[in-house]
Amino acid sequence: MSELDRQSTDDGDMSLMAHFAELRTRFIYIIMAVVAVFLPLMYVSRSLYDLISRPLVALLPHNASIIATQVASGFLAPIKLAFFMALFICVPFIIAQIWGFVAPALYKHEKKAVIPLLLSAIVLFYVGVAFAYFVVLVPALKFLVLFAPDNVLPMTDIESYLDFVIKLFLVFGLMFEIPVATMLLVLMRIVTPKQLATKRRYVIVGCFFVSAIITPPDGASMLMLAIPMCILFELGLMAASMFIKSDKSIAQ
Repeated sequence: MSELDRQSTDDGDMSLMAHFAELRTRFIYIIMAVVAVFLPLMYVSRSLYDLISRPLVALLPHNASIIATQVASGFLAPIKLAFFMALFICVPFIIAQIWGFVAPALYKHEKKAVIPLLLSAIVLFYVGVAFAYFVVLVPALKFLVLFAPDNVLPMTDIESYLDFVIKLFLVFGLMFEIPVATMLLVLMRIVTPKQLATKRRYVIVGCFFVSAIITPPDGASMLMLAIPMCILFELGLMAASMFIKSDKSIAQ
């Protein structure tokens, strides 16, 4: 191996090690941020769980309540909620750290295209979670609780309810990313807005199919997810079409 080849290899190894070092540093920043938010939330974790369980408690019969089927459940469930709340609050910071690691490898025009998508993704995720809590959660719980057989007394486990709520929030948060996903598909030239428009009927059927699988088994919950999904797809399609038109006008 020549001296020049050896120097190139050493430079490549140093560059790779520098990337790993930066990735490690940013990962540590993320952990520190989550812990910094989690610790204060831990002290109010019981109040947070009371807030999140209020819609269910309001629907339970007077002789029913949320129960803990394991000794540590009453302690661990609020702590688990505080941890997920910390992650939820730190989403912008986490994305900022990921962006800080990836951005140097992008061209200037790529950064201009990606930054609005990242900001939109953050806002849409929070909007999706808020929609799940304020619009979807109560009707879904009403169906699950009030349509139970008369001889069944609802006694929901504290951890089971928390898992249900977290999954519901996560599903709606991710589903509200449909416009961002649509824009990414167009920007990466995997599909065109015209191709997506011609497949609209299949997308609508797919939205209702996915909603029927991941929501509680009632029509109201399915519609509350499927209809926003269809609207968000149309918004993403409109945004992608406008972007393509503006891109063509700039090129001309």
